[in-house]
Amino acid sequence: MRCYLLVFPASAGTAWCWGGGWGCFHLVSPRLPCAAGWTGGQGCFCPGLSAVSTETSTRASGSTAHQQRLWPKCGLPRFCCMVPPPAPPICRLDKINWQLLAKQIANIGPFFVNTKQNLLFNACFHTVNCLDQHVQQSPDRVALIWEKDEPGTEVQITYRELLDMTCRLANTLKKYGIQKGDRVAVYMPVSPLAVAAMLACARIGAVHTVVFAGFSAEALAGRINDSECKAVITYNQGIRGGRIIELKKTVDEAVKNCPSVKHVFVAQRTDNTVHMGDLDIPLNEEMAREAPVCAPESMDSEDMLFMLYTSGSTGKPKGIVHTQAGYLLYAALTHKYVFDYQQGDIFGCVADIGWITGHSYVVYGPLCNGATSVLFESTPTYPDPGRYWETVQRLKINQFYGAPTAIRLLLKYGDQWVKKYDRSSLKTLGSVGEPINHEAWQWFHKVVGDSKCTLVDTWWQTETGGICIAPRPSEEGAEIIPAMAMRPFFGIVPVLIDENGKVIEGNDVSGALCIAEPWPGMARTIYRDNQRFVDAYFKTYPGYYFTGDSAYRTKEGYYQITGRMDDVINVSGHRLGTAEIEDAMDEHPAVPETAVIGYPHEIKGEGAFAFVVLKDDTVQTEHVKQELKAIVASKIAKYAVPDHVLVVKRLPKTRSGKIMRRLLKKIIADEGSNLGDITTLEDPSVITEILDAYQKYKSEQRTS
Repeated sequence: MRCYLLVFPASAGTAWCWGGGWGCFHLVSPRLPCAAGWTGGQGCFCPGLSAVSTETSTRASGSTAHQQRLWPKCGLPRFCCMVPPPAPPICRLDKINWQLLAKQIANIGPFFVNTKQNLLFNACFHTVNCLDQHVQQSPDRVALIWEKDEPGTEVQITYRELLDMTCRLANTLKKYGIQKGDRVAVYMPVSPLAVAAMLACARIGAVHTVVFAGFSAEALAGRINDSECKAVITYNQGIRGGRIIELKKTVDEAVKNCPSVKHVFVAQRTDNTVHMGDLDIPLNEEMAREAPVCAPESMDSEDMLFMLYTSGSTGKPKGIVHTQAGYLLYAALTHKYVFDYQQGDIFGCVADIGWITGHSYVVYGPLCNGATSVLFESTPTYPDPGRYWETVQRLKINQFYGAPTAIRLLLKYGDQWVKKYDRSSLKTLGSVGEPINHEAWQWFHKVVGDSKCTLVDTWWQTETGGICIAPRPSEEGAEIIPAMAMRPFFGIVPVLIDENGKVIEGNDVSGALCIAEPWPGMARTIYRDNQRFVDAYFKTYPGYYFTGDSAYRTKEGYYQITGRMDDVINVSGHRLGTAEIEDAMDEHPAVPETAVIGYPHEIKGEGAFAFVVLKDDTVQTEHVKQELKAIVASKIAKYAVPDHVLVVKRLPKTRSGKIMRRLLKKIIADEGSNLGDITTLEDPSVITEILDAYQKYKSEQRTS
């Protein structure tokens, strides 16, 4: 990848973090470490930008005079402002010392200052940059390809059409009293109208909270009440995997217990009629009556953009708050650089918009970059296990971003479903949601990508807003180590901290993964519970953002995520990440997926209990169990070998694909009748399956 950077000095006494006329912008580096060198051009002050103090930037550069600014020239996110930049000298991107650059960017300090005098987004930052600017330049460029549930029925939506849809929906919301600061729940499957609902809220300054359209009425009501939503936007029904999903019925049940809801806007996904009550408004009809133009609301940089509730795999869902300026900046830059997005590419992120991945890499990041983004409504196995790859062939997708859970699932069905389709359009593959095991990585890279595609294993969280650690961007041709996130993104400063709260220096070390400096996309608070936000992320290691994950820094200085800190067990005095055991066991050709948890052991303190899913054609189950123990002993150590290996048909997962290990812990502790909140569980019947298998296993253990 070759692109160029334009270098500007900022006005004296101020280091500008981003900005830039009707041109382009990027993160700032006070002194860019570039082998080619440069000289600054004429200074340029851009109104409507956020600044950091001279004192902060001086710490990084050692200079109190004109700080340097960094502007990408070609194909980068273009954020609208008032003043066009002058023509500056050019610096080669491939000559930059990236490690030094990341350190210098991180030391600049706060990216955005919450003051309207410094940063006021006239014409609504998000929708103008995601829609209006592209309509001005290329109105007929395709913004969205809606890959509907049935193959071959895709629908293309241009930027002009998406802006029209967004404005009509925004005017409809305003007509019914929704205004700046109000919260609106979006309970819809992936679709152009769902994207328009998010953008319509942003355009009028309302705060959207998207709830995955598979959650129960109880889970939906809990989120609506916590965020005090004034309205809900939904469909009459949804379609997924060939099945009808009764969305309106779920909303009806939920809003019975939601006194804050004044209106329910109901769109038509199917031709079937549903009951319409006093709160209900037919959305399609109302939008048809509204004008296709809606003046955007002026927003402060730190006004709320959206809140998103975590999946609940670690307890009560939290309403994570993201704000206007920093979030979009970070989503756009990570989308551009991690995936090497180029204008004209078809970007295929198959995540649901109900999760942060869908927000950042289906909606905001791609649209800000003027990309064509695929909306995937179906499932990986409908109508057959070749669905992803048939879609890649038909839509000519260039970047494919999905979850390890889906990859492991498809791996079970064999290579023939992949090789049946032409995947030559693919350039970059991405993994998101959890660490990917070696077998799945190799299959994804060699079979799906024909060993030709860059594969980026990305690490980030709902709270980070965008990708923080990934193999790319990097120097051209830099190595990628399988199943490893590797390199921090621009401005991300990871540190490892030991049990005593001290930063661990050097390489070939492990510890708690923290981030030492703020970055634009980070969450700002938990809605209505800032103390919980502070306690969860900043209290454990004061002065650092605590990710909750543990990591290993290799001899080369790369980062490998080893699991959640609460998934660390202590076996005979040895601290051991359960993800490490899982990764070793997943290398067995008959094992697509495992989950390992700790349990009390009267001699060793803690022992490891493994739940294992085998491929359908596996016959010699007991033999496989012994082989798995031998693999763990060989890959890690004998003390790491699980004391128990239980074969199950599937694992309990949230709808976002996260394994709910706390439920497995409850089961082996004989607390199956007291599982707590399971509203986020994808299929509750899996609990009965595992309980039955565990009881049978215990009986066999007693008689043997």
